[in-house]
Amino acid sequence: MAKRDYYEVLGVSKSASAEEIKKAYRKLAIQYHPDKNPDNPEAEDKFKEAAEAYEVLSNPEKRQRYDQFGHQGLGGNGGFGGAGMNMEDIFSQFGDIFGGGGFGSFFGGGGGGRRTKKGTNLRVKLKLNLQEIANGVEKKIKVKRHVIAPGVTFKTCSTCQGSGQIKKVVNTMLGQMVSASTCGVCGGSGQIVDKKPADADSRGLVIKEEVISINIPGGVAEGMQLSMSGKGNEIPGGIPGDLLIVIEEVEENTFQRDGNNVIYDLYVSFIDAALGASVEVPTIEGKVKIKIEPGTQSGKMLRLKGKGIKDINGYTRGDQLIMVNIWTPTNLTKEERVALENLRDSENFIPDPGKSEKSFFDKMKEFF
Repeated sequence: MAKRDYYEVLGVSKSASAEEIKKAYRKLAIQYHPDKNPDNPEAEDKFKEAAEAYEVLSNPEKRQRYDQFGHQGLGGNGGFGGAGMNMEDIFSQFGDIFGGGGFGSFFGGGGGGRRTKKGTNLRVKLKLNLQEIANGVEKKIKVKRHVIAPGVTFKTCSTCQGSGQIKKVVNTMLGQMVSASTCGVCGGSGQIVDKKPADADSRGLVIKEEVISINIPGGVAEGMQLSMSGKGNEIPGGIPGDLLIVIEEVEENTFQRDGNNVIYDLYVSFIDAALGASVEVPTIEGKVKIKIEPGTQSGKMLRLKGKGIKDINGYTRGDQLIMVNIWTPTNLTKEERVALENLRDSENFIPDPGKSEKSFFDKMKEFF
């Protein structure tokens, strides 16, 4: 089933402010919260859908990518990186928009108001050539991440009694007030290491190298960031962070990229331009033959439909634009010079562009 537009999910316009987006999400989250809709899968789905939309639209960078490229601009997975989204993830990330206690304390449930902690994110750069960018590609990369060591056991933190918070009662002129702060002993997880292997650190974590498969959609661009949920560093008593993949385009000598189009400079001899010829040109998908019409002028642009880069939304594909350049020889032999001198005064060799010949800028406007 296709994802709904995130603005439609929250019921806001594309020009909505950050405050309007937050307000709309809060309203939906209250309406569809699991505590208000027990044993209602439809309400839970709407709750998750709203959280996913808010996760993207509340982040300026993700919102910009979404506005430009749609769902595929987020790695084809939408908010939370798609896989692995659960209630713990939602409560952890968005509880604070309801106040310090999060969803749990707001509704009087959800684990006593203790927020689930999340491990740190990992960021990697992934280099792609133009062919991989054009069609999409599956890449396997090695990632070193912190994971909970095999055999480690935890026990309840005696300082906070497993709540992850230290509460203090303060007497004020308005009466007693309770303040809460993160437990400094367990870091808010409510757990501390009981037993651990020798190679684990004080948190019970070890560094593990994993090979992760990443599906890159066609049409990504330099600097675009994709996200894989749960593939970051783990944390005791919490959920793993995310793996952030930053796209780098490998510099290409054959083609130049212009959006979803690719531009190729074709050099032909004066003779081929004058008489016409069939020439072979490279494309992203391999070589093809094109026809050079007799009398082709330098600067003429030819178009190969659908030979460019796949749109990131998957609906269309760009073209390959071929700029024809007439190659002028610089080291003529004596015989060649004589032959050309005999043609110098020929009427056909005198430039006469006329009004029908478009200027370079007219040609560029026609194609772009």
